[in-house]
Amino acid sequence: MLGRNGEGKSTLLRVLAGQVVPDGGELEKSDDFRSAKLDQEIPSDLPGTVLEIVLDALGEEARRLTDYNRTAHELSSNPDDSRLIERLDNLQEQIDRADGWALEHKAATMVDRVGLDPDVSFNQLSGGNKSRALLARALVNEPSLLLLDEPTNHLDVPGIRWLENFLSKGDIAVLFVSHDRAFIRGLANRILDLDRGRLTSWTCGYDKFIERRSAFLEAEEKQNAVFDKKLAEEEVWIRKGIQARRTRNEGRVRALLKLREERSCRREQQSLVNLDASGGQLSGRKVISAHKLSYAWDDTFIVQDFTTTIWRGDKIGVVGLNGSGKTTLLQLLLNRLEPSTGEIKHGTKLEVAYFDQHRAQLDEGLTVAENVSPYGDVVKVNGSDRHILSYLKDFLFTPETARGPIRKLSGGERARLLLARLFIQPANLLVLDEPTNDLDIETIELLEERLLAFDGTLLLVSHDRAFLNNVVTATYALDGEGCVTEYAGGCDKWLEEYESRLNYVPTLAKGKKHVRESATSSMPVTRKLMNKDREALKTLPGIIETLETERDHLAALLNSPKYYQDTSNDPTRDAAHLSSLETRISDAYEQWGALETLSADQ
Repeated sequence: MLGRNGEGKSTLLRVLAGQVVPDGGELEKSDDFRSAKLDQEIPSDLPGTVLEIVLDALGEEARRLTDYNRTAHELSSNPDDSRLIERLDNLQEQIDRADGWALEHKAATMVDRVGLDPDVSFNQLSGGNKSRALLARALVNEPSLLLLDEPTNHLDVPGIRWLENFLSKGDIAVLFVSHDRAFIRGLANRILDLDRGRLTSWTCGYDKFIERRSAFLEAEEKQNAVFDKKLAEEEVWIRKGIQARRTRNEGRVRALLKLREERSCRREQQSLVNLDASGGQLSGRKVISAHKLSYAWDDTFIVQDFTTTIWRGDKIGVVGLNGSGKTTLLQLLLNRLEPSTGEIKHGTKLEVAYFDQHRAQLDEGLTVAENVSPYGDVVKVNGSDRHILSYLKDFLFTPETARGPIRKLSGGERARLLLARLFIQPANLLVLDEPTNDLDIETIELLEERLLAFDGTLLLVSHDRAFLNNVVTATYALDGEGCVTEYAGGCDKWLEEYESRLNYVPTLAKGKKHVRESATSSMPVTRKLMNKDREALKTLPGIIETLETERDHLAALLNSPKYYQDTSNDPTRDAAHLSSLETRISDAYEQWGALETLSADQ
């Protein structure tokens, strides 16, 4: 579902999810209809493991399983506690009677499908993995319709690709709101367009929709022009003198009144944001140079031995997994962080404008207008003076909104406000950290055009593949272990290599290379052995030995008759853990073999 900011897309999703009652009309559903909704915001604090979070969605019977597992854990620490023993027996009896063990298997299977460890605490997960856990919770009830509101907002590029592939392979109906054009192209086979209160269905993919909608809007514009011309002619006719009014046709008068009513009901399409950046003076030819730059946090390298030169006019994209250090790299390049080793040199006449992804530059205590121009009602744009209300109108802020507090603004409006602040600053180096979050597609495309026309230098962090590929001339990719790799062009090459490494698995028994099917590549990509790979080669044998010892011990327990006589033991949980150990051992062997092969090739 597409539409401009403020059209009501999220409200419509809430209506379909039953969270909001419509003012009128009917909502027809099949008898067995079930919907599940995944919201934009991820809960900051959700107690429990991943498995417990997913089980919670299955109702009261499943929650008994969580109580059973927690009680069993308490009993293992206090084996003589009669109260715990009695509670465990009661819970087991209730679960047996309701066949609740099947629910645990169902939840564990769904957790496995999204690739998470069921025993990990939810609050310890990264933002992307929290999204996966919440997706598993939404899907475990087998809904007829899955509703997703901006599902890519908290995901990195590989996470977005995973979600795209996961949903495209499923047989469930999905209705999602997104501004990520690459995600829409990869997943949507039908488009719902919410425009000026009307919902229009287009049975086609995104690119064909853009083509058809453009033709539709052009035809609508021509039809409105014909209508307006006829209305103007009728208005001239009815305003003729006394003599004409004596003989006028009453039917024609009624027709004119109807035309007036139709015109008053017409909603004009919302205008586009006017993104004219104030260019600064010309910077030196060499903008930023970094030599053997390193930066570590808690003994973990974020950047290690990174050397690069950024020239005037370069447009550099910065990509990597969540938490890999993209914003840190920006701060280092801008000399706002002191590197552990190495040096950063800036060129001459550098003027920097910075877009902060957390919107920290906005002052909640000021109005919208005061956040852009705190010292007066006039701003200077490209050398000319403009009234602040006129300037903010270019960014779709009405005078009433401009005079109001920013706490009432939506995420998209806050992003536009920060762009308004940014583009009045004379700058020859733009630094944009996730600028597309919460913006609608039309504004993103307009921002693309302005950045392409910008004759200064650009540093851009984004997870929007289409935006990166359309704007940047080179990409810095961080692996989270200190390695920063430079690629020409957008992020596709990095993503292809990343996914190929994930899908590159040697067959140890035959001594031949084998490649799993990949969404982007059918051949492994040759690469150099990195520091983290050398460390993994040293530690993997010990990890495998520990896992195999735990597996053998657990297998022996499950094969012992005494194990089943102890009511504190949980056969279902331990069997699932045994299966998980087997998978982890297999994956470790595969990774070890792949690294051995890679090491031998070098």
